[in-house]
Amino acid sequence: MSRSYRQRRSSKGPIRAFMIIAAILIIGLAGYLVYSYVQSEGDAPGKPGNVADGTSQGGGQNGNGDGNKGGTDKDNNKGEGKPGEEQTPAQALELGVTEADLSTQYDTVISGGRVINPETKLDQEGLNVGIKDGKIGVVTSKPLQGKQVIDAKGLVVSPGFIDNLSYDPNPLGVWQKIGDGVTANIAMHGGTLTPKQWYSYYERNHTPVHFGASFFYTQARNQFKLSRYVAAQPDQVQEIRKQAEKALNDGALGISFSLEYVPGISAEEVIPLMELAKEYNVPVYFHGRYSDMEEPGTELEGTQELVDYAIKTGAAVHIDHINSTGGTFTMPQALAIIDKAREQGYDITACTYPYNYWGTYLNSARFDQGWQERFRITYNDLQIAGTTERLTKESFSMYQKQGKLAVAYAIPPEAIVDAFKAPYVMIGSDAILEPGFNNHPRASGAFARTIGMYVREQNVMSLMDGIAKLSLLPAQRLEKQAPALLKKGRIAKGMDADIVVFDYNTINDKSTVEHPDLMSAGINYVLVAGQVALDNGKLNKQIYLGEPIRSHFERVTETAGALQWGDQSYPLVRFNDATYLDLAALGEHQYGITWDKVLHTFNVVKGSDEKAAGADPAKAPAKGELMLSRGYVAKSDKAQAELLSIGTRAFVPLSFLESLGLKAENDGDTWTVES
Repeated sequence: MSRSYRQRRSSKGPIRAFMIIAAILIIGLAGYLVYSYVQSEGDAPGKPGNVADGTSQGGGQNGNGDGNKGGTDKDNNKGEGKPGEEQTPAQALELGVTEADLSTQYDTVISGGRVINPETKLDQEGLNVGIKDGKIGVVTSKPLQGKQVIDAKGLVVSPGFIDNLSYDPNPLGVWQKIGDGVTANIAMHGGTLTPKQWYSYYERNHTPVHFGASFFYTQARNQFKLSRYVAAQPDQVQEIRKQAEKALNDGALGISFSLEYVPGISAEEVIPLMELAKEYNVPVYFHGRYSDMEEPGTELEGTQELVDYAIKTGAAVHIDHINSTGGTFTMPQALAIIDKAREQGYDITACTYPYNYWGTYLNSARFDQGWQERFRITYNDLQIAGTTERLTKESFSMYQKQGKLAVAYAIPPEAIVDAFKAPYVMIGSDAILEPGFNNHPRASGAFARTIGMYVREQNVMSLMDGIAKLSLLPAQRLEKQAPALLKKGRIAKGMDADIVVFDYNTINDKSTVEHPDLMSAGINYVLVAGQVALDNGKLNKQIYLGEPIRSHFERVTETAGALQWGDQSYPLVRFNDATYLDLAALGEHQYGITWDKVLHTFNVVKGSDEKAAGADPAKAPAKGELMLSRGYVAKSDKAQAELLSIGTRAFVPLSFLESLGLKAENDGDTWTVES
């Protein structure tokens, strides 16, 4: 064999090997692509939106594309991530999944949907939600077993929407709420004088949505037969304050005022109720005094009035439908007033509804003389809701005597857009459909319209932000003293299974001024307490699982032993299964304490001589004092902890001492700090 031949043969060997390996890789890749295609076509129990018995396989891809989604594997990688890297919400989700979670047979599994949880910023496709006994048992990309499976591939799985600016849950209107994705109907624009009887009535009569109400100041005034243009007397205000305190203890979620409709309400009436709200840690909802820019009394003055109440009393304030009352013609300026107060640490929020026309009763004070100039409209800009009829001077007079509700085409479109851009502005419908259909279409379509028009079509906000405004923000506005809301507005393990499943590409309102009863489109499923109340777009009127949403207050009954620290003994209290110590005790042991009013934070620094003002930490709180979570925190350079408020005193959990390097030993009823 010649040398040249041997060289040619040896050079061809590596080439043949390389070609064989390449062929194997190509064949393998082709097989994988075929397998993937078969799996993607065959992993669902049925077509999108069908319910079937079986196992959720998950992993479906969403073809929506709203321009803001973060739900791809590229953006939210599954797994634990690389060491030192911050976990994505999807990665953190899987860390909480146990073998027991995966082996459970769930009552219902929502399979393969794009799950959005605004609290954790989770936005991930192909997730499965396991529901058992009315609660969310798990959210995971892994397969789950369910007695029934809702195929949500290509659909969005969202927390149930919360309407915090509605009215009494009448038997007709509640089903329109379900059709609009609403699972909790809270009457904070109105409400009741006697919540004990109010809650009892709706518990007996059953409703498909959860329900709650405020203490309604207008109704309380009416017991004295006062003109809406006359202020209440001091003794009447004191009587109403007593009634309001009883109402809060009977479950009312806050206090509500309608200043424009009862212009006689004075600051001397408002302040005592605001002080009560501050004491009880509940918000005060206001329909502002003015809705226009005509002197005397402009909408900016009305907004400033509400902000001033918050500043004077420290109570939380919520401004109702700021798009129609308080910021209609001057939304940027109105929001600037609120922003300034919030930057100073005051708790102020607002809501809007997604329509550029408002609606109210023609016999209300809003239509007092001069309304044309105030609202910059004519008779022809008014339309009787539920009809096609525009008004004239003559028909206005007739319908005013009948007390009909008319819509007014009087809101600049940019007012809605500007309001949505504020992070503290949420959705409130300000309506519920009633027999006769003399209602604004927001009674049936406000929530679907928000997503369809202002998220998908106009890109005013992201889908994540839109869902937060429909669910999480309303829950957070009221949850401090309403424990039920701590479990709503979220899609996560342990939360209530109040869930909306919708098609992002088609969700929209269908209700109109002429036909306010038309149900929204694109909402496939609504679950209340884990049961399907809207099933593939059809109402299931066998589901009546609505529960009362009440305020709840804990009070000091007795101390929980004492903490011995050096030669000082400090009383302890128990709250939500934790033991607390007066934060001021640290100031007696070489820890400086300063208060940040804006951040609502006590900063704790070792070696400083700054001391927190307050009662003697060695003195036990009085029996009967309210124990409240106001959102205040204690913060050191190593850790922070949420505080318990009792009167003017702040109490810190004993676990916070450990973060400071202190060791507290428990010997029965006495704890001892080792020096």
